[in-house]
Amino acid sequence: MGRLNRDTLIALVLLVFCGVMFSASFEIEVTNYGTMQSSVWPQVVLVVLTVFSLGLLGQSIVKPRTVEASAEAVPGGLGRFRNALIVYALFFLFLLSLDLLGMLLGGIGFVFLALTLLGEPSLKRVPLHLLIAVAMVGIMWSIFTFGLGVLLPDGELLQLN
Repeated sequence: MGRLNRDTLIALVLLVFCGVMFSASFEIEVTNYGTMQSSVWPQVVLVVLTVFSLGLLGQSIVKPRTVEASAEAVPGGLGRFRNALIVYALFFLFLLSLDLLGMLLGGIGFVFLALTLLGEPSLKRVPLHLLIAVAMVGIMWSIFTFGLGVLLPDGELLQLN
């Protein structure tokens, strides 16, 4: 039997996390103003995460990843975390601009900038990134507003509530 690889360990940690959080979700306070229990959404998310974790576990056991030596230079220092740092910086700017832009415009800006800065740097992709940002944030805003009855924060520039 081979040694446990990193994906197997991560999958096992995620499965334990899902089990603990699913158990804890039964202790979420039951409110009387909603149409469904407060624990439904966390449990749905945890079930999806459990399915993905089981998939990762199965894949790591059946087809373990081999580490190949790459001829390309891997950036060192903070360069290794470039994408994560960009996302954190953009999310920080999104939070700062929330009062002015609101969730809808701020969310579109966040998704558009994340796609543009993290994706392929090409002017041909900019209209596609804008279309994806508007569509995805619009769908999410519609689900929260019309499906779930949750009013997302308006900004000073655009007030829909």
